[in-house]
Amino acid sequence: MSQHTPRHFLSLADIHAGELRDILDEAHRRKKARAGFAKAQPDSDAPLSGHVLAMLFEKSSTRTRFSFEVGMMQLGGTSITTSADDMQLGRGESIEDTAKVLSRFVDGIMLRANDHNALVALAQNATVPVINGLTDYNHPCQIMADLMTLEEQGRDLKDLRLAWVGDGNNVAMSFINGAAKFGYQLVISTPKGYGPSSQMVERARAEGAQIDLIDDPLAACKNVDVVVADTWVSMGDTDIDKRMRDLGDWQVNDALMDVAAKDALFLHCLPAHRGEEVAASVIDGKQSVVFDEAENRLHAQKAILKWCLDK
Repeated sequence: MSQHTPRHFLSLADIHAGELRDILDEAHRRKKARAGFAKAQPDSDAPLSGHVLAMLFEKSSTRTRFSFEVGMMQLGGTSITTSADDMQLGRGESIEDTAKVLSRFVDGIMLRANDHNALVALAQNATVPVINGLTDYNHPCQIMADLMTLEEQGRDLKDLRLAWVGDGNNVAMSFINGAAKFGYQLVISTPKGYGPSSQMVERARAEGAQIDLIDDPLAACKNVDVVVADTWVSMGDTDIDKRMRDLGDWQVNDALMDVAAKDALFLHCLPAHRGEEVAASVIDGKQSVVFDEAENRLHAQKAILKWCLDK
């Protein structure tokens, strides 16, 4: 790769499996190396010293903002955070011009966007790496943290069968993309009309992914090693009442966990709504690793930042 060609992190589908494996390995290494460190204490090597990350938010955030900001601090760099109101991205100034201007000021750009096309346009016009902090299409940083969490629990990704239960949303799409890269089996159970893009499923299958679409959530969870849920109503959804009705039978509860493997784990990217997509007994139970998962956003994204900046 030319030194003038930025390494973007937009989708797992765009990145070679070996490079994704290297990112996960680096995330594990850097987390272990910080044992005993204060949270704001830079890593011993501070590989991004002198570097600055621009963080642009069209959608509100807790984990994405804090994990990237603390991550840059620990890597020895710094960050500048702006909201949609500050930037008027794509309205007050074109995305293309914004990309070119920011590339003169910063070493990388993280965008949390409403429209994936905006992210792509930003990357096409930036001369620095662009990282996907979430779009309506996918959420690749989240899945890297999820897979890191499973490995921390002693699981071999290639031996795992994961069940996604609920809305086939942007997080589900990244699990689909990841299945082709990491070799886990994926079962997806959604109500009619809430399934993931059939085109993207077929693309992943063509690349070797094992993906099953099963209507019945109970059948989908039978003997799986991991059960994954996400909120039924995402930011920007306006059909709230309809979604609550349609997705009601896809709650991850004790009945679903009981048919999964005895040592099955539960994942949720948060924020969670107990009593809706997941029962409190599940998310607060012994099989849940959601808070390890949340913490690992920090470590996974530090490895992504290092990869993007080739450090």
